[in-house]
Amino acid sequence: MENHISKNQVLFTIAIASFLTPFMLSATNIALPSLQRDFAANAVMLSWIATSYLLSTAVFLMPAGKIADIYGRKKLFIIGVVIFTLASLLSAFVPTIDWLILMRVFQGLGGSIVMTTAVAILTSVYPPQERGKALGVNVSMVYIGLASGPTLGGLLTAHLGWRSIFYMSAPLGLITLLLTLYYLKGEWADAREEKLDIKGSLIYAFSVIAITYGLTLLPAASGILYLLLGILGAAAFVRSQLTVKYPVFNVRLFKNNRVFAFSNIAALINYGATAGITFLLSLYLQYIKGMPPQTAGLVLIVQPIIQAILSPAAGNLSDKIEPRLISSLGMASTSLGLFLLIFLHSETPLTYIITALIVLGIGFALFGSPNTNAIMGSVSRQYYGIASGSVSTMRLLGQNFSMALATLMITLYMGKAPIAPATYELFLNSSHITFSIFTLLCLAGIYFSYSRGKLHTGSEAEEGQPSKP
Repeated sequence: MENHISKNQVLFTIAIASFLTPFMLSATNIALPSLQRDFAANAVMLSWIATSYLLSTAVFLMPAGKIADIYGRKKLFIIGVVIFTLASLLSAFVPTIDWLILMRVFQGLGGSIVMTTAVAILTSVYPPQERGKALGVNVSMVYIGLASGPTLGGLLTAHLGWRSIFYMSAPLGLITLLLTLYYLKGEWADAREEKLDIKGSLIYAFSVIAITYGLTLLPAASGILYLLLGILGAAAFVRSQLTVKYPVFNVRLFKNNRVFAFSNIAALINYGATAGITFLLSLYLQYIKGMPPQTAGLVLIVQPIIQAILSPAAGNLSDKIEPRLISSLGMASTSLGLFLLIFLHSETPLTYIITALIVLGIGFALFGSPNTNAIMGSVSRQYYGIASGSVSTMRLLGQNFSMALATLMITLYMGKAPIAPATYELFLNSSHITFSIFTLLCLAGIYFSYSRGKLHTGSEAEEGQPSKP
């Protein structure tokens, strides 16, 4: 019984941490118009408030997971919580938008450490027969963070100002830290004999930064140059991971396992086509529709609520029906929701917007849990950590691409002009093109989702696994 209580206490602690990182992302998005007024920022600078957080998280995620395996997951989890909490607190006092973007980078660093160690700690504490339940609770807290961010963020921004969002995150981070110190006993470090692939980590970081930054500079020649450098860096990273003794990311799983590879590609496409939705709709609802932050937040909460309600059922269903069938249906539903958003204009009724969000929520739920189930079920037990890391990596790379694409379209249509009545039509045009591209991406994602093949379990999962590097 003591052990049972201990595991639940660990889950409670990890769940609070898993709530914080997505909450900060979605809550900050709803405060963007207030940030623009306070800092006189243009649309491109506003997009970097979200992009810097996602980019920093993506850059540090993989090396953070490897460092945790080497030096201890609990130890690094505590460091991540401390960094995230301090960055949140300091964000409330920034004098300029440049300082805020810098603090968001540190928030992303802390968030990446928390994100990659949280799942690893739960996997270490819970036995295989209970692990799905624990991870399900953890995923639900992520959805609750996404769902409550627009509403709570809107209320805080409307009544206490945007800085209150960061004030609120600091005490939650402190509570998480205290619970960690009190409840998490022992340490987990399963790769003490290994070394961090510093060269590979740096190549990966350079590639992600160059590609993301290059997208924001397009169509300028410098943007094309950064993109080419990023692509070359990505190729060099893959090559290095195939030859190094202790890779920071085991790319052999992509080479030898079709279900794993196609499921990850489908996840990358899905997040790449959807992460920019909240950013664009937040601006649309508050500027074009004239809604106050709290009202816009209540509208945007529809999609994650649908997702949170249906995801457990979809995940459970994928244990009985081939995950590729359910997730492909989810990708198709997401495509339909994105298609509906292409036709937004200044007079679009609220019922139409809510309908699109419901369709998107259904799509996300049907795709997310079954696709993750396929990824985790396609590898043997010794690769669970790598598989879990790949899920987070695909999510963050997709989110970065999505935000970069949205930023690119805004830049092409509006330049550095602020969102104002004179530029509303230009903003709508950029949104139409962005949602059109997102729709086409999701349609392409249906192929990878459906063509991954059947999910093999038991002894079949052991076959075709890459040899340990």
